[in-house]
Amino acid sequence: MKVLRRLGSLMRYTVAYAAITHCTFEYIGDFVLCKGPSMEPTLFSDNVLVTERLSKFWRGYQPGDIVIAISPINASQYICKRIVAVAGDQVLTQKPNPIETEYSVDKNKPKPIMIKDYVPRGCVWIEGDNKANSSDSRYYGPIPVGLIRSRVVCRIWPLNELSNL
Repeated sequence: MKVLRRLGSLMRYTVAYAAITHCTFEYIGDFVLCKGPSMEPTLFSDNVLVTERLSKFWRGYQPGDIVIAISPINASQYICKRIVAVAGDQVLTQKPNPIETEYSVDKNKPKPIMIKDYVPRGCVWIEGDNKANSSDSRYYGPIPVGLIRSRVVCRIWPLNELSNL
């Protein structure tokens, strides 16, 4: 009987701690492991970041914030990008060239076409810091704020690169 009481007590503590951990990671913040080169030289693969989910309630997202968002192309994937513009801001971006023109040997390559656009309400414009190797709003347009999961607060790994972002 004593064993069953101890087992019941252990189960209650386990469930309570699991619920607290779940709520913390779901509503307050969590840890993220970066993969891919799109944010280099700011963030590299295998960097561990601390993120928070509360700023959307008291300060909103601002240009310069690094965010973790659900990919608008593949909903099972998360992306890490920098917010460049918020709702109502004007963005001037270079239209991506077709792949054929990038690898052509023609000396008279067409000049890049610049497009002026405005970010619609409820959306943000995100771009990777490594413009040459990043799939971002330049390709799929502004993303809804609802796709943003969290804002990056700091990098905690590797320890020699510990810093606020």
